[in-house]
Amino acid sequence: MKHIVISVIAVLLSQASAQDAQQEAPAPWDQWATSNPSWVENTEPFRIIDNIYYVGTKGIGVFLITSNSGHILIDGGMPQNAGAVAGNIKTLGYDIKDVKALLNSHAHFDHSGGLKALKEMSGAVMIASEGDRSALEGGFYLGAEDNINYSAPPVSVDRIIKDGESVQIGEAALTANLTPGHTRGCTSWTMTAIENGKPYDVLFFCSATVAGNSLNPPQYEGIIEDYRETFKKTKDWRPDIFLANHPGFFKMTSKRAAQMNGDELAFVDRETFPAMIKRLEQAFEQSLTEALAIEATSE
Repeated sequence: MKHIVISVIAVLLSQASAQDAQQEAPAPWDQWATSNPSWVENTEPFRIIDNIYYVGTKGIGVFLITSNSGHILIDGGMPQNAGAVAGNIKTLGYDIKDVKALLNSHAHFDHSGGLKALKEMSGAVMIASEGDRSALEGGFYLGAEDNINYSAPPVSVDRIIKDGESVQIGEAALTANLTPGHTRGCTSWTMTAIENGKPYDVLFFCSATVAGNSLNPPQYEGIIEDYRETFKKTKDWRPDIFLANHPGFFKMTSKRAAQMNGDELAFVDRETFPAMIKRLEQAFEQSLTEALAIEATSE
């Protein structure tokens, strides 16, 4: 009997130790916060124009579009960012529980990671493209499904959005523009903002960088064709206001400084996006050339 008791205690202690180790083990995305501290460094939320607000961190963009009937949130940032995003929304005088729709630019952990928690906080409908649905619901990085370092908390998708379809909550309306390549379902969102009676075309661009993607072998089937189709689709885009999920892309720091100095239209800029998309297409073709050259050398 004594031996049985000792054995039971040993098993319980072993289970407790395993649980403690599991609790103490760092989350896979903690390393990204360490190497990219701006991604988790909170910043003061502010109004960009009309009913569009910045509620993200210093290094990752998250956007709130408000209406009298509820609000729309684009992206969730890192898993660590969910609380800060909700807090920023509160700072602006709004309530996370009034967010009715969650949108995603693309299924990478630094932009989709906070969506699960934000969905639970708000009760909002999660809307995404079919191309990114599996990655969002599986919590993985397409093409690197077994790499836990690129994982994200899985979030269920309630509605699939197609190219050209709209999401509307009250007077807030956004249109989905599929721009795949960076991910299979990369989605850019557009809307019209009104400031002092004048309309402005607003673009929330997904991404077109190669970044961690492999072009050869392909990260996913059709990735090269997707990138090229996106560059063809966007080459003539001239939004009045260009926003993106990393503030550096749309020069947020300098524009916010100008806004705080009295320039109410500091974010109106029709030059930055076309110049950027041209650079990204050149960078893509260069990356593809290099990837194919490596294969030719190894043969």
